[in-house]
Amino acid sequence: MVLRLRLYSALYPSWGPICLFPRSFASCSGNPASCCTMPQLGLLHGRAWAVLFGQLRRPPGAVCIRAVHSHSQVAEAALATQLKPHQEKSNFIIKTPKGTRDLSPEQMVVREKILDMVVSCFKRHGAKGLDTPAFELKEMLTEKYGEDSGLVYDLKDQGGELLSLRYDLTVPFARYLAMNKVKKMKRYHVGKVWRRESPTIAQGRYREFCQCDFDIAGQFDPMIPDAECLKIMCEILSGLQLGDFLIKVNDRRILDGIFAVCGVPESKFHAICSSVDKLDKMSWKDVRHEMVAKKGLAAEVADRIWDYVQCHGGVSLVQQMFQDPRLSQNKQALEGLGDLKLLFEYLTLFGIAEKISFDLSLARGLDYYTGVIYEAVLLQTPAHAEEEPRNVGSVAAGGRYDGLVGMFDPKGHNVPCVGLSIGVERIFSIVEQRMKTFGEKIRTTETQVFVATPQKNFLQERLKLIAELWDAGIKAELMYKNNPKLLTQLHYCENTGIPLVVIIGEQELKEGVIKLRSVANREEVAITRENLVAEIQKRLSES
Repeated sequence: MVLRLRLYSALYPSWGPICLFPRSFASCSGNPASCCTMPQLGLLHGRAWAVLFGQLRRPPGAVCIRAVHSHSQVAEAALATQLKPHQEKSNFIIKTPKGTRDLSPEQMVVREKILDMVVSCFKRHGAKGLDTPAFELKEMLTEKYGEDSGLVYDLKDQGGELLSLRYDLTVPFARYLAMNKVKKMKRYHVGKVWRRESPTIAQGRYREFCQCDFDIAGQFDPMIPDAECLKIMCEILSGLQLGDFLIKVNDRRILDGIFAVCGVPESKFHAICSSVDKLDKMSWKDVRHEMVAKKGLAAEVADRIWDYVQCHGGVSLVQQMFQDPRLSQNKQALEGLGDLKLLFEYLTLFGIAEKISFDLSLARGLDYYTGVIYEAVLLQTPAHAEEEPRNVGSVAAGGRYDGLVGMFDPKGHNVPCVGLSIGVERIFSIVEQRMKTFGEKIRTTETQVFVATPQKNFLQERLKLIAELWDAGIKAELMYKNNPKLLTQLHYCENTGIPLVVIIGEQELKEGVIKLRSVANREEVAITRENLVAEIQKRLSES
């Protein structure tokens, strides 16, 4: 091999001495300063060394014959190695993954206000907080979401466990109840979920988004927890002042009863239910085509379903369905209708019955629902008085799922559950757009007081003063400079909306006072050091 190296050095003197050892070695047969270098090619990386060693291992004759070609290969490999990082960098685009986004400080302020209002409502109704992992064992999530199961994000096997990102907060809650043998619980959960669907950013639909869930688990008298869930929906949507809204309700037992009396085979119930669930996004013509052409339903059966699912109304429609000659013969449907009649009685007592519509087209495509289901939609005010308000999007939904916990329990013990989920992303998009329309300014900090000085060498006094304010629980800031200009400090307060400034200088220090300045009207008063905290707290409480 040494002989061949000498041969290469003789053939290509421009390479200089060839060394097989990396630069980190202390000595070299050639010049140590140029160890492992070739003046024309620079350092040889993996591919170049592979070509060179491939030639060195050939018989001497072959080396001589193919030397020129090998030189070209080595040069090409080294050049490609050097150029590749630059080529990759030039094509690199800095962006967030599809269906995700960053939230700016201004956006975070809006989001936190929405979440605070939602969570405070959950707590007002006695809910406890709960959190679960962002990912679950894949087997925990399979066969829980029907046709939407394909939207679950599976994680790469890292050795031992097959995992998936959580699709919602409901299934992890059911798993928690079964795993910990909890029979009764009223809980809320705020967290991110992930779905591999085509995002519609303009409508607040993402692949990664936040959900706010409230659920009641346990065996209770019929429809009392369900009515409270609908009451919570009304409180949150009214409190957020999103405009007029309507909550559509139905019952999966009624829907299954409709399918049965219309002639849908039981094996197709879930598939047809999934099609009906698309009626708020697709025309009946398209939904009917999916049922008949793609899911093999007879055309006349689909038409009978349409006779029912186009109906919507209040408690009078419940009474009407009781009298329906076909539906009144179905036991499941009668149970659902009986519960809805009771539900409307409770909703009337809660004073929200006028916000509720019994809508037979509401299906909720998730497989785990077993009873009452509901969905809140925002309504757009019509241009003409004779027109009905138009649905502009779902902002909350939920329902009863009495069999989900039993899927996780080894003995199949069920814990009846009912709950709701608030669509934070959709609500956030609406609120954000409204604020842009009206030009509302957003404060990104909650700072109440700024500690300033008009003179140099007062950093120590400012630090002592701000420590007093922090210790008193006052939100305060100062500028991170030894000698900031007073005008710069005051401009910062005006730009960020800080209401009060405390100013300390030589004169104030000598007199034992602090100047307290109102940013809004620029009035200043001198306050003794010992009374400063009390005066600030008084002013803040009055504002």
